[in-house]
Amino acid sequence: MSQGSRRLHRDRDIYASTPLRQLADAQTRAMLPQLQRSAGTCALSLGVRAGEAPPALPLVGFWTQLWLGDDGFHGDVRAAGDEPLPFLDETFDVVLLRHALEVAQAPEALLDEAIRVLAPGGSLVLTGVHPVSGWAPWFYWRARGRQALRLPLRLGYRLQRQGVEIAWVRRVGRVLPSPAASRGRRGAPWGGGYVLMARKPSRLATPFQRVPARAPLPRGRLSPGTRRSSAM
Repeated sequence: MSQGSRRLHRDRDIYASTPLRQLADAQTRAMLPQLQRSAGTCALSLGVRAGEAPPALPLVGFWTQLWLGDDGFHGDVRAAGDEPLPFLDETFDVVLLRHALEVAQAPEALLDEAIRVLAPGGSLVLTGVHPVSGWAPWFYWRARGRQALRLPLRLGYRLQRQGVEIAWVRRVGRVLPSPAASRGRRGAPWGGGYVLMARKPSRLATPFQRVPARAPLPRGRLSPGTRRSSAM
């Protein structure tokens, strides 16, 4: 295999590599206890690998699954990667972005779109490789600098500016990437990945204003055709 072919193979298979698949499993295990409490009609899973199954949520009706490639969104619908998501506002009760911000052409715009399609009271979950970890040099070498890692703290600031509440942020996974199941340390505080869970506040119901009772109108002051109460 030529050097150019090896580089192309390396670029395409980064998210199918054993270390990142193991990290994805750790991220799913970390989010499940909180995410399984979510309820609603539909959820959106937007990832980077075709066929990556979303987590099982017993209280959510069904998943819409997309994955982001070089030429746009694939999966249940097809769309250009540099355009808004092809869904109406506030459609999904759960939105899950798994490493999608790392490959998006405009990550901030994609995050804003995720907020737009999230229903009030819904859950937004972001996962990725932590840029301040032992995984970052390996990731950039495998990605050849084509993907960018983002601090979950900065993502949290952007969410809060748009009125989305941060529920929790957690470091997960090994300290260093390794294909061997028996090597490396697992978990916080120096894990190579992160999970950020946020919630879009529900709309407050407008309370009915208590109006003081009024005295009966004098006879002859009602509009024509108005039915009189039996008390009048």
